[in-house]
Amino acid sequence: MVPTINILFISIAMLISVAFYTILERKLLGYIQIRKGPNKTSIVGILQPFSDAIKLFNKTISITKYSNPKLMMTSPFLALLLALMILMMMPTQILPPTDTQQNILTILLISSLSVYPLMF
Repeated sequence: MVPTINILFISIAMLISVAFYTILERKLLGYIQIRKGPNKTSIVGILQPFSDAIKLFNKTISITKYSNPKLMMTSPFLALLLALMILMMMPTQILPPTDTQQNILTILLISSLSVYPLMF
């Protein structure tokens, strides 16, 4: 049970850190272009990634006439799942990789599969 909680905690921490790296990138690009960058939400825009996430969850979904709705709804989930599978292959101190000989091959295989959700 404890390793599962550790994996879940690491996954959530990685996703939140990516959100804050995007705000850092947007702030730096704003300063390079001589503007402030995102600063509308909270103090100096620190909660901007969470505001962006809420905005994305509230967007309406437009499905075209000839598309497959089930496939169109599952492809973003599949892309996220494949990205998290690649992150799980990376060696950490908590859970060392089980098979270091084939990890690079598995990462290449999963990254080549990540093209398919983009086609749908």
